[in-house]
Amino acid sequence: MSDIRITGLYRYPLKSCHGEALSEVPVDPLGLAFDRRWMAADPHGRMITGRDEPRLVLLRAAAAADHVQLSAPGMDALRVACAAMQDASLAWIHGTDFSAWAGSAEGDAWLSCFLGRPARLLYIGEQSTRRIKRRPELPVAFADSYPILLTSSDSLAVLDAQVGRPMAMARFRPNIVISGGAAFAEDGWRRIAIGDVVFSVEKPCERCVFTTVDPDSGEKSLDQEPLRSLAKFRKTPAGVLFGMNLIAENAGYLSLDMPLRVLD
Repeated sequence: MSDIRITGLYRYPLKSCHGEALSEVPVDPLGLAFDRRWMAADPHGRMITGRDEPRLVLLRAAAAADHVQLSAPGMDALRVACAAMQDASLAWIHGTDFSAWAGSAEGDAWLSCFLGRPARLLYIGEQSTRRIKRRPELPVAFADSYPILLTSSDSLAVLDAQVGRPMAMARFRPNIVISGGAAFAEDGWRRIAIGDVVFSVEKPCERCVFTTVDPDSGEKSLDQEPLRSLAKFRKTPAGVLFGMNLIAENAGYLSLDMPLRVLD
């Protein structure tokens, strides 16, 4: 078997924000520490993402146990304490509602100014009440469906050849990037281990128009790449697929260059 290793670790403290590159990070069944624990929402609690507001990829969020710091082009940085989020609020993601926390007038005003539309800052809280649809015993924060996304540089190289130019992996918003295996070998995995952490490989990730947003400029590709090329050879009844959704079966740490073992 090829020597498969982690070559990238990323988290997105606020849903759809610019990815934060990491060298090591704690992980548990809720995902990478502080990943997608915050979200921009409309006044009714419905998620605002890069699909409808591509500028969100220019926003940088740095989270800790007691706060998040937001920064973006043309904006003064803002630090919001978790303790400020004391107003219970409904949140909506893909038609499912669950409880989250609001309450920072400064955070709401900051997001509204940056996006140019009324917006609220939501926090998942110390414990998420939201559940994975196919695994209702397990929590998930503000991720679309599953807490962790894995992608392969070897698979991206095949897509790059189809597109005719390099596509940044950041377009696919992974948490874990691996290199060293055969392209799309991850399609056949069911359980893997990285270090002491065992992961259940739940299902392929269906890709959307968000992949056409340049992570550095916040602008959509005029030629609809890489989604257009990906659809030519990765379209299934479930959707256009790239990457695998994971759930960590136990807590532990991940770091760059850790080897990956296929268990099943």
